[in-house]
Amino acid sequence: KGEYTLHLPMGFHTLTFYVMDEDTIGHDDVIGKISLSKDVIAAQHKGLDNWLNLTRVDPDEEVQGEIHLALELHRDAQRSSLHCHVIEARDLAPRDISGTSDPFTRIIYNNLSAETSIIKKTRFPHWDETLELSLDEGDDDEGGSVTVEVWDWDMVGKNDFLGKVRLSPLLQGWFRLLPLGNTEDDAGGKLGALRLKVRLAENRILPSVYYQPLMELLVEAVISPSEVDEPTPLTLLEEVTTVESRQEVAMTLVKIYLGQGLVVPFLDYLNTREVHSTTDPNTLFRSNSLASKAMEQFMKAVGMLYLHEVLKPIINRIFEERKYVELDPCKIDLNRSRRISFKGSASEAEVRESSVGLLQTYLSSIMEAIVGSVSQCPPVMRVVFKQLHKHPHGDDGYLAISGFFFLRLFAPAILTPKLFHLRDHHADTRTSRTLLLLAKALQSVGNLGLQLGHGKEQWMTPLHPIILCSVASVKDFLDKLIDIDHMSEAPQRAVFLPSVIVKEGFLQKYKAEGPQLLKRFAFKKRYFWLSSESLSYAKSPDWQVRSSIPIARVCAVERVDENAFQLQNIMQVITQDTDGQLHITYLQCKNVNELNQWLSAIRKVSIYNEHMLPSFHPGAHRGNKWTCCLQPDRTALGCSRTHSAVTLGDWSDPLDPDAETQIIYKELLQGRDKLRHVLDHHHDIQVATVINKTLLLLLLLLLLLLLLLLLLLLLMYLECNVLWIKASAICINVNVFFIIISP
Repeated sequence: KGEYTLHLPMGFHTLTFYVMDEDTIGHDDVIGKISLSKDVIAAQHKGLDNWLNLTRVDPDEEVQGEIHLALELHRDAQRSSLHCHVIEARDLAPRDISGTSDPFTRIIYNNLSAETSIIKKTRFPHWDETLELSLDEGDDDEGGSVTVEVWDWDMVGKNDFLGKVRLSPLLQGWFRLLPLGNTEDDAGGKLGALRLKVRLAENRILPSVYYQPLMELLVEAVISPSEVDEPTPLTLLEEVTTVESRQEVAMTLVKIYLGQGLVVPFLDYLNTREVHSTTDPNTLFRSNSLASKAMEQFMKAVGMLYLHEVLKPIINRIFEERKYVELDPCKIDLNRSRRISFKGSASEAEVRESSVGLLQTYLSSIMEAIVGSVSQCPPVMRVVFKQLHKHPHGDDGYLAISGFFFLRLFAPAILTPKLFHLRDHHADTRTSRTLLLLAKALQSVGNLGLQLGHGKEQWMTPLHPIILCSVASVKDFLDKLIDIDHMSEAPQRAVFLPSVIVKEGFLQKYKAEGPQLLKRFAFKKRYFWLSSESLSYAKSPDWQVRSSIPIARVCAVERVDENAFQLQNIMQVITQDTDGQLHITYLQCKNVNELNQWLSAIRKVSIYNEHMLPSFHPGAHRGNKWTCCLQPDRTALGCSRTHSAVTLGDWSDPLDPDAETQIIYKELLQGRDKLRHVLDHHHDIQVATVINKTLLLLLLLLLLLLLLLLLLLLLMYLECNVLWIKASAICINVNVFFIIISP
């Protein structure tokens, strides 16, 4: 079982899966194939998921490549003729054991035919020949069609078909080679079946200038955050995306903000809103919100190497020991536990006692590795956790961090190591049960022991003491983890730290210096280390003297055709020195999966290099010519386009701002109706808010006017009383005066 992301050209027509029988000696045999047209894959919006019967492989159907032609009809008074200028072909199918072909072209028109010369041992032939067919009267019908066939010439036996194209005269350009058109036989399921899950995602990436306005909106949202309740591009994006697409959107946003050096404020922005909108601390970050998904994808993007460094030794140990472990009384199988007791079958109590001891040992090793890994944890992850800790209070702050750290990263990695690239294959049933019980225990540690004893699995009780002991050390670990200063505001584009080894392992390196009797023996086994700074190698992992290739000088990383050395799974690392000279290092991997992994890893660390080459030679320069295009000049321009995209879709894919912004734009475009509804809803709310505020203001003004009126009436009342008192006083004074002057 494997998951791969293939970056295909927009004009591809068919995707074919071959099931091979690996042979130690000689070429691998083809068991069967499954071919899916682009239309079939695109018809399934959510992807194709089905068992499909293998079909037999018909050599006449196994065609690929293109041919460059120019067709013209020439007429004069005496005669008519058809001129076909056969210029070149590229990427032809290999038909010979050397991995190449000996191609020639045949042109057919109205029962007349002509052939080009044979070009030996190449998949990129250059003929530059003009074939002429003399036409009889009535044969020069412009409505007729010309058939051009490409064949592989064989000295013994019949020639092998390489493809054909049928077209009208007066055409020129590159044309895709097509098969003969035989119907495929599915062999009635006799060859077996293959279960495939295939989903086609088409994105047309535009120049960066077209994405700049959207990028500015996304950047502005975290640089100058608005009020918590106000809508922003990020909140609108969360509202229009579905739960199924939210994980991809979250990963894309993490890459965008990593590329802009703003991943810390981006996550802090989302986490602030998440905390503000969550009333129950126990449900904090437990939903499928954009904040939860973004934090989860962020940890996988920047913390995978750290996770490997901490967990890989103990995971390898569990796989190697393959002990029988079981605590659930309903699932204990005494027949599987005979090795526990030398007396024969162990009792149920002995199985439980042995299982508890093993689980305690494994869990102790895991916790010791984790709590001692503060300095190994990527600084950007520590800063994000520090920002997260400041929002809740008390144990809630620890719970939020431990929830992400243990429940969404370490526990899932223990449960399914293959999905986190800790192992090449899934665990067997026995080892899988051990990993499940350890993941359950680690989840309890991540919950800080708050739910111990409340679940249905009471048989986990024997592990409670070590879980509670681990919780005590976790809080101290988290305190140390968040004890870090904020990182520089400069963009942190590199996902990998310079000192971190991204990938390592044995490869076969081609020794180009000096004469070689046999090219296949020119490859020497060397141990390679890849970091973001260099690709270094030595005779063994313990060898002190190392040679090194600076990553900054890498300008292409490509596959090599089999015919270059008559060997499979070879790649080339092309570097450019200070004088502008190109140098090629050829490396052979043990299988195609390893080849894909090394191609992916080297392309990731060199993604921002300057002076990347637009073309390369898929062959090698041998015998004073390139094996791919037969050009004699060693410095001749490449005959094939280079590839910058990686072949594996894992969490550390290189940052590509244009492609990532296109994904966000596509989500907004697909949800435009919902987005319009959301915006209208927000507009209605804003209008209602404005109306409410206006009415409230008018009400306040009315109340103020009433108060003023009451005050005026009161003043008038008081004034009238004062006048009446004065009038009374005057009357009293007049009466007194009259009394005084009376006789």
